[in-house]
Amino acid sequence: MQALEVIEVQTGSTPDAAVIWLHGLGADGHDFEPAVPMLALGPERPVRFLFPHAPVRPVTLNAGMSMRAWYDLAHLEPERQEDEAGIRAAAEDIGALVAAQAEAGIPSHRVVVAGFSQGGATALFTGLRYPERLAGIIGLSCYLPLPQTLATEIASANQNTPIFQGHGQSDPVVPCELGLASHRLLMAAACQAEWHTYPLAHSVSPDELQHVRAFLQRCLPPLSDAA
Repeated sequence: MQALEVIEVQTGSTPDAAVIWLHGLGADGHDFEPAVPMLALGPERPVRFLFPHAPVRPVTLNAGMSMRAWYDLAHLEPERQEDEAGIRAAAEDIGALVAAQAEAGIPSHRVVVAGFSQGGATALFTGLRYPERLAGIIGLSCYLPLPQTLATEIASANQNTPIFQGHGQSDPVVPCELGLASHRLLMAAACQAEWHTYPLAHSVSPDELQHVRAFLQRCLPPLSDAA
């Protein structure tokens, strides 16, 4: 397994928490770099943000054109055939990033896995199956891949991990109803998921980022408060 290329942004010299943020289909790790100052988590909570680049691969949905993608995607119909091997390989890659943070001194329970669109789908899939406790999971404008395997594969360590789901009400790319259906699946699996909608298409708004900020503040309290 080849390690992913990653952009790192630190909000302090000695970060004690990490957020791994996955971009959407056809974008790259730079896509959400501008969100870091907008999240403004404060000097008492130094965070290492990691923005990995997905591998470049042909994408069926886009006529086989090569672009950065976490896995292949043919369509988003409810009864879609999914790239199971690609989804699982992406989860292994992201899991390796979480493990690398632990080796660098930030344990998994101080790591949030987040993403937008296909990156959000990958974050949900990975986070719910990661064997060690995570601080939180964020899925924006996305859906839950391979939902039929959740009940048997969800990790007990992350059964109760807080999950933030946000979605644009007029999203033409990943329909809001698809995101809501995934939320219902998570609730049926007794996950601790919260659902938010916004007057948006397939994008993220300042209001949504402020809600993400509040979620991160809850999941990643300053160590002085967590002690």
